[in-house]
Amino acid sequence: MTVPAFDLLVVLGPTASGKTRLAARLAGVLRGEIISADSRQVYRGMDIGTGKDLSEYGEIPVHLIDIVDPGHEFDLFQFQRAFLAAYAAIGERRRLPILAGGSGLYLEVALNRHLLAEVPPDPALRAELAVLSLDILTERLRRATTRIHNTTDLLDRNRLIRAIEIAEYEQCHPPESLPPIRSLIFGLRWERARLRERITARLRERLEQGMIREVARLHESGVPWETLEFYGLEYRFIARHLKGELTGNDMFQKLNSAIHDFAKRQETWFRRMEKNGIVIHWLDGAGEPLSEALRIMEKF
Repeated sequence: MTVPAFDLLVVLGPTASGKTRLAARLAGVLRGEIISADSRQVYRGMDIGTGKDLSEYGEIPVHLIDIVDPGHEFDLFQFQRAFLAAYAAIGERRRLPILAGGSGLYLEVALNRHLLAEVPPDPALRAELAVLSLDILTERLRRATTRIHNTTDLLDRNRLIRAIEIAEYEQCHPPESLPPIRSLIFGLRWERARLRERITARLRERLEQGMIREVARLHESGVPWETLEFYGLEYRFIARHLKGELTGNDMFQKLNSAIHDFAKRQETWFRRMEKNGIVIHWLDGAGEPLSEALRIMEKF
């Protein structure tokens, strides 16, 4: 019996690159189901701000979206367990799992073959780390692990401290190895100026769709400002606007600039993934990425 060349398709790329659309179109052609690799789309009610673009999926089944309430601490350990469960269930249905997203840590955790340990909080370590600068914390994380090579998605020092807590725990408790997954990875690439245009246009569209009202509703429902700040980018700057700390124009300019910077960091993460042996087949986002992806798949 012929063994398939891959049993997981991955679609990655920076924000506003068209990952959701491509993943949904591939799923439609290949009888696939999508697993989200986005660190914020797991939260219910955080729709516009996280760019869920649910209408893109149509009838395609999607996993790991809207699974916890805002304020719930959903970490890498929980994501990996949820990913493995979804991956196995999709395979049992003889459908193709398609992992789609741009959160570098989530992508790496899904692709590496080590089971993360359920690491308990370490109050003494957290107290020690609390007084250190972000640069020192970043360097400490890099010394503690060879499997996470960047801190792109660690937008808050609490996340960075938690990553160190996990990495240093694993130094004394080696992780369990997982069975191999045969993955074929596609990345969407745009010329830098064109991607910047897309990011700004997308931000304007999301604001018109009611992103500010979404953040206001979340706060009115009981989500503290501090929690919204923790979720970064859209939620951070809009929360500050709603608190009267930023005008509407200042909010837009600062948020737009922050998203551009975030996209650059995502691209840096993907380059480091490649340097560490992960093969990414890059597709031209401005061309026909679906046709290009299907041609590449024929070779496998």
